Amino acid sequence: MATDYLVAKWKLWYKSLDVNHDGKISIEDVEESRAKFSDLHKLDAEKSKQVQDNFTKWWNEFVFRGKTGEISETEFIDALNNDLKADSAKFKADMDRCFNIFFDVIDTNKDRSISEEEFLIAFKAYGHENVALDTKFFQAYNPKDGLVSLREIVDSWIDFVTGDDSSKSGSIVKTAFESGV
Repeated sequence: MATDYLVAKWKLWYKSLDVNHDGKISIEDVEESRAKFSDLHKLDAEKSKQVQDNFTKWWNEFVFRGKTGEISETEFIDALNNDLKADSAKFKADMDRCFNIFFDVIDTNKDRSISEEEFLIAFKAYGHENVALDTKFFQAYNPKDGLVSLREIVDSWIDFVTGDDSSKSGSIVKTAFESGV
């Protein structure tokens, strides 16, 4: 059973996935994020199709989880909580896979690190258009030579969606979302 602290973080995650800011997660969010990501990266037709297919697979597996239509915040939270209750080790492994896949798609040049430009494009594609806040979010990772390792970013997101110890401070993702990203 998820703690109130973890549920609060899942609500932040849900809100971050509502790309078009209409209060629900739907196929429209998927389509908007895929199209924006490809357009902002100026991907050629072949690469764009590959990225869009990977985005769709990610959304279907980790957000919609076999459901069609819209997903309410309650349904999203309940699905995560049910997975956590069923097998917490599997839940953490699934979230590890979730964010490894997600950030691998975002790492378009496949250098196993994320640049500020890649980070900002990804967040803009997901409807987070406040460049100052998104830049502050990226800078919280203390990039080295303008880059943050993919592993560091993935680990921060895994902690964000699985860490239930409210006495631990310093969640980069939680802090960013609470600041308005």
